[in-house]
Amino acid sequence: MTLTRLSRQKPPSLFITVRFLTRHLSTSKLRDHYSFQPPPSLSLDPQKSKSNPNSHKRQKPKYRPPSSLDQIKPIQSDLPFDFRFSYTESSPTVRPIGLREPKYSPFGPGRLDREWTGVCAPAVDPKVKSLEGTEDPNLEAKRKLLRGRIQGTPLTEAERKFLVEKCQRNRNKRQINLGRDGLTHNMLNDIHNHWKFAEAVRIKCLGVPTVDMKNVCTQLEDKTFGKIIQRHGGTLILYRGRNYNHKKRPVIPLMLWKPQEPVYPRLIKTTIDGLSIEETKEMRKRGLAVPALTKLAKNGYYGSLVPMVRDAFVVSELVRIDCTGFERSDYKKIGCKLRDLVPCILVTFEKEQIVVWRGQDYKPPEDGHFFTDREFFHDPGCDMERSDE
Repeated sequence: MTLTRLSRQKPPSLFITVRFLTRHLSTSKLRDHYSFQPPPSLSLDPQKSKSNPNSHKRQKPKYRPPSSLDQIKPIQSDLPFDFRFSYTESSPTVRPIGLREPKYSPFGPGRLDREWTGVCAPAVDPKVKSLEGTEDPNLEAKRKLLRGRIQGTPLTEAERKFLVEKCQRNRNKRQINLGRDGLTHNMLNDIHNHWKFAEAVRIKCLGVPTVDMKNVCTQLEDKTFGKIIQRHGGTLILYRGRNYNHKKRPVIPLMLWKPQEPVYPRLIKTTIDGLSIEETKEMRKRGLAVPALTKLAKNGYYGSLVPMVRDAFVVSELVRIDCTGFERSDYKKIGCKLRDLVPCILVTFEKEQIVVWRGQDYKPPEDGHFFTDREFFHDPGCDMERSDE
């Protein structure tokens, strides 16, 4: 009887079997655990994806790495002076006798509309006009006109004191450091960046350029069109001007690397002028045996070195300055500045010493005008006379 009942039952249909399997598979724990709903951005159906609300905004272009095949437009700058690596440590009146590298522009190939001569990028095309020793007088007049337009009316004593107090170390940490390379070309861009946030900027000068602080102050005012309102030792405060507008700041192309210094004539000759070879050797031996006038500290302030050498020449014909630990190029630059400012004759640089001779017919200079240790620039009349000098 049981067998007859089993034989009478109908076999399960195919539809029921498929429905049973799909129901069990759809409710399986594995599918619930690993189920994945694609986000709208990955959906294939464009209607389901939400429309971008910022579609009307301009899309940012994709990053494209720079290539040497790209056509670079040269930067055009209207600054009325020659571009040099250092404005305080190089002189346009001294011409080099050779170059240590080809005339590769430190601004980059094709990035500047001026030609690089190996020493500077002149504002006047050297092929059109050659300027030897002095620069074009039209450029100097243009600089004075531009500086007067930016400065406007002079500061009052109360305004100057307010700016000086605002730039003190205990109130403001912003500072530009001027080191062994002096006032470099890229430093002009740093000064203008500081002037964007403050009317005056503090500049700390140390190292070789501080031997001639008058030149540092002159070059700062000439190249930035600003005005120094206080100097204390090697610390300067440079005012941007009453009519200065940062949005109309001059275009200053940046140097991408430091160019090699050209070859200049030798500072120490085989024989000193007016002496024989034996007398020159004897003088060098005596110079190294003379007690040192002073021992210079590395990266220090040397503003009082020139008056010290002048005073020492009153009682001694040879002066020795100890420069132990200095780079050879540094104490050579110091000796070159002493030769022009004292003036004197360089004897030797041996054993990291600077030995100078006052000469046979030495006369102390009458116009010994040097900045004092602390100086304020608040009198407009005196300031105009100083700038004319």
